[in-house]
Amino acid sequence: MSGDDVDAVSTVQGTRTVIPTRVRRELDIEAGDRLRWHLESDDRIRVEVVTQPGGTFAKFDGYDRTEPTDATSDHDTWGCDDT
Repeated sequence: MSGDDVDAVSTVQGTRTVIPTRVRRELDIEAGDRLRWHLESDDRIRVEVVTQPGGTFAKFDGYDRTEPTDATSDHDTWGCDDT
């Protein structure tokens, strides 16, 4: 987090609340992220981002078709016959 404290207020509606924009931006929280909530002994709540979207294609920018590709030589062919 930056050197400045971030204070923000949100309203609980039913069982949901909105994470204020300033907090989401500061912590880089995006749709699909998971949050862990912990109630401290002094009744304060600690929330941390525990998972951000990721996986095999998380950083894949796509193929722009400017360079030729040959799947038989450019990619893993594990489990395929060498014919």
